[in-house]
Amino acid sequence: MPFSDTTDFADADRGFVQALQPGVIKDAQGRVIWDTDSYGFLRGTCPSSANPSLWRQSQLTVKQGLYEVAPGFFQIRGLDLSNMTIIEGDTGIVVIDPLISTETAAAGLALYRQHRGDKPVTGLIYTHSHVDHFGGSLGVTTREDVEAGRCPVIAPAGLLEHAVAENIYAGTAMSRRAAYMYGAALPRGEKGQIGAGLGQTTSVGTVSLIDPTIDITATGQEQVIDGVRMVFQLTPGTEAPSEMNLYFPDRRYLCMAENATHTLHNILTLRGALVRDPHVWSKYLTESINLYARQSDIVFSSHHWPIWGTDRIVEYMSLQRDLYGYLNDQTLRMLNQGYVGSEIAEIMRVPPNIEKVWYTHGYYGSVSHNVKAIYQRYMGWFDGNPAHLWEHPPVEGAQRHVDAMGGANETLKKAQKAYDAADFRWAATLANYVIFADPDNRKAKDLQASVYEQLGYGAENAPWRNFYLSGAYELRNGSFGTPTAANSKGLLAALTVEQAFDAISLFINGPKAWDARIVTDWKFSDQRDAVRRAELRNGVLVHYERRPDDGLPAPDATVTLTRGGFIQNMMAGGDMKAAVAAGDVTIDGNAAVLVEFKSFIEKPDPDFAIVTP
Repeated sequence: MPFSDTTDFADADRGFVQALQPGVIKDAQGRVIWDTDSYGFLRGTCPSSANPSLWRQSQLTVKQGLYEVAPGFFQIRGLDLSNMTIIEGDTGIVVIDPLISTETAAAGLALYRQHRGDKPVTGLIYTHSHVDHFGGSLGVTTREDVEAGRCPVIAPAGLLEHAVAENIYAGTAMSRRAAYMYGAALPRGEKGQIGAGLGQTTSVGTVSLIDPTIDITATGQEQVIDGVRMVFQLTPGTEAPSEMNLYFPDRRYLCMAENATHTLHNILTLRGALVRDPHVWSKYLTESINLYARQSDIVFSSHHWPIWGTDRIVEYMSLQRDLYGYLNDQTLRMLNQGYVGSEIAEIMRVPPNIEKVWYTHGYYGSVSHNVKAIYQRYMGWFDGNPAHLWEHPPVEGAQRHVDAMGGANETLKKAQKAYDAADFRWAATLANYVIFADPDNRKAKDLQASVYEQLGYGAENAPWRNFYLSGAYELRNGSFGTPTAANSKGLLAALTVEQAFDAISLFINGPKAWDARIVTDWKFSDQRDAVRRAELRNGVLVHYERRPDDGLPAPDATVTLTRGGFIQNMMAGGDMKAAVAAGDVTIDGNAAVLVEFKSFIEKPDPDFAIVTP
């Protein structure tokens, strides 16, 4: 790679105004939720414990502060995983993507106001449904300003539904795995966390979500907010199920959300998500190029740094487009020749003209795991070999492998031999068998930790490095849990009644509730007295809206409360008895069934094991 080419560093520094000093952000209780200063070691030369290409990427993403990209156009970078963009209007500012946490968003806005005055936020835009693009909303505006119409909130259609589905329904498991993916709990340093490829890591502050007031439903739709004219391009199914790009025709700025960044992105993130569609992604990039790129002077995204100049913009977006299209098409070509995902991942090489530029490298997504995701998208988990149709689960399979190799000691000898020969992939497999067959085997854990460290040090992909080093850390020190709060109160508050019931249904312990039969009606006093019936039967919670005079039999109990009261008392650990005593909740009928109903709701485990059984 051309390490002598410093164009990215010049672009990343262009328009720099001021860094946040010190680069530490705390919450109201004094807890550090963001610390850029802890990455000071990145100013040094690349050590042997880091891939030089990833080290270079982290040197770029660690840059933080306020940047003036063009007159009236500013970005806050390096104060969270994502960027916050500020476009000045006639009377105030339009904010695009307010980071993950209210604290980081507020700190970024304060830094801008130090230099440009106390301009009001007159518009808020979410480009897509991932938490790093809406979580800090209450750090830049208030619900009162939004409800009064002083700050419209614009988002692609379906954002609220997808944001809730991703962060609530599977939120605990995703958050636990995200701790590995972003390395948020790892020590910072040359042998620890050096970045996440897309940014440094995730902040761990307060997550919020203000409901959108304007939905973007079609490409070409225009909005003018505080004198700022915007044209939108819907791109569902690309980097997020609900996503859009923005074009500012009067200023020739193009915002690519997260559809074009300075890295190969994920088709399937290692934290878990729905598999994305690289074919659709490629087609939308072609549309972006033809509609907007050729009429743009600046392209920017919600991560990394902008690119200036029409020709550079078109080349950048074209190579990104070609990359996703190539991976999709070649994976399908090879799977139709009988190759399975793991085989295609080993064979796949991207064209030299694509690989030679920095922004196509796999700092966040990787060719290897993206190819496997594409295979999964089209073919599912099963590779067609009957031997893989009914394999033993990890513990039982490990016990049989270890026995077949002559026991734990013999297996570890083979693992050590592989480690000494730098065959780390095989060493990891063998040591993993011993750990899952004998979880208390300290020798196996120590060897596996060393294996993971070597694999992490060599990885160009930041999530791979963080996964390996997080696994090593937990094998040596025990679980670090989930640094970020799953199912945060800010997200729970955004649930509709239907979504809240859907979420509760996922936490019902089915076998425990097999024989239960409970029928309840829930009347919502702040929703025009809408009534929702919930039936727990055969371990399944079925719920639906009741219609007047529907002739249904009487329930065991009718509960009257607000939507917020329902979420607080049924999902957020509230005390139902205290709410009844205070008059916030009324129960008609057999109140005991509510106690029984709640006994079947099982709390998710944010500390489940990953590298051990």
